[in-house]
Amino acid sequence: QVQLVESGGGLVQAGGSLRLSCTASGRAFSGYVMGWFRQAPGKEREFVAAIPWSGRSANYAASVQGRFTISKDNAKNTVYLQMNSLKPEDTAVYSCAAGRVTIWIRPNQYDYWGQGTQVTVSS
Repeated sequence: QVQLVESGGGLVQAGGSLRLSCTASGRAFSGYVMGWFRQAPGKEREFVAAIPWSGRSANYAASVQGRFTISKDNAKNTVYLQMNSLKPEDTAVYSCAAGRVTIWIRPNQYDYWGQGTQVTVSS
């Protein structure tokens, strides 16, 4: 059974930082893309960042480019999202996902999802 478990969310002031973790288990993820998405109340789920499990070339949403960094530790089966210079508009539930995707920004291409972790940025 595939599981993606996120952690690291919380409440932070604007300008602060948080690091989210997503630990994956239940299968080999070689060939998969690992993505982070977020969903704010009343809004659609949106792409944040993604990285291939077996590579290094990451992709970011324009809204987080230069502030967020996605990385992974294959030995620990964990993907990270380092979030710096946080803004109130970054407030959302952040979820990690895994899938054999061709268009990384499309959530419906991902096969597995975590339960999400809340990130709240106060002004």
